[in-house]
Amino acid sequence: MNASFRQLKVFLAIAEHGSITAAARACHITQPTVSMQMKELSDAIGLPLYEQIGKRLHLTEAGEALAETARNMEQEWSNFEQTVAGLLGHTKGRLRVAIASTAKYFVPRILGDFCQQFPDIDIAFEVLNRDGVVQRLRQNADDLYIMSMPPGDIDLVQHAFLQNPLVLIAPIAHPLAKKKLLNLTDLSKELFILRESGSGTRLACDAHFAQLGFHPKVRLELGSNEAIKQSVAGGLGLAVISTHALTRHPEEEGLKVLAVKHFPIHSNWWVIHPRGKRLSPIATVFLQHMTSYTKKYKLANALPDE
Repeated sequence: MNASFRQLKVFLAIAEHGSITAAARACHITQPTVSMQMKELSDAIGLPLYEQIGKRLHLTEAGEALAETARNMEQEWSNFEQTVAGLLGHTKGRLRVAIASTAKYFVPRILGDFCQQFPDIDIAFEVLNRDGVVQRLRQNADDLYIMSMPPGDIDLVQHAFLQNPLVLIAPIAHPLAKKKLLNLTDLSKELFILRESGSGTRLACDAHFAQLGFHPKVRLELGSNEAIKQSVAGGLGLAVISTHALTRHPEEEGLKVLAVKHFPIHSNWWVIHPRGKRLSPIATVFLQHMTSYTKKYKLANALPDE
């Protein structure tokens, strides 16, 4: 099989974007060039690599296998470039990070501090729901992944680096907001607004309630912390939310953190990668930076106002 590195990069663009047009745009070449290179690549392998269903291209079994191989080759080449840059006394290259959506409240600050120390490093990070991060993790699409509930069916290396307390919030004018301490039985008649099924917050919340034998009456399921906060402030119900999604003064958003027995729910943010993955020099430096940053600045207790 004769395949060029350029052809593999174009194929990865198709795998990521799902269309010839988007791949051509990402690779800064014409659509006919993409089609020609993919025909040559498919002929060299001897099997079709993708098929078109509707407006989107879907990889075949051979295409999936090639995409995984191409990602590994691209990662190894990137590692080599970074190693050479290190030998030359430079810190250059690209860091790819996928983060669960709630992590957007603090990860950009860590990345900003990292970029100030290493201005020649390009950062590419994806903000997705938990399912999206897990999908990229299975594809080995990034250097590192940040989430609160790592999947249990993948062999991972996990680094806990930040606490992620989950608290109960209510509208500031809600009668329960005036109580000094509540039991879950006090919430039995309340309506709840929870994160969508499959999110890290929802998984932790469901497990906690199940352990305590509490069955909340769910009015809404939303995929955004901001939407949840607005819904609570509007009087639609109570919610369980990460403290990282709140400002230092929740009352300014019309919210009150309730004092409830068995709350907050204790969880952690994790930096993870598949076991056996050889981290690039830049990913290794960033992992060390995250640990030192959170220890030095005690990020969990020093989040600036949003």
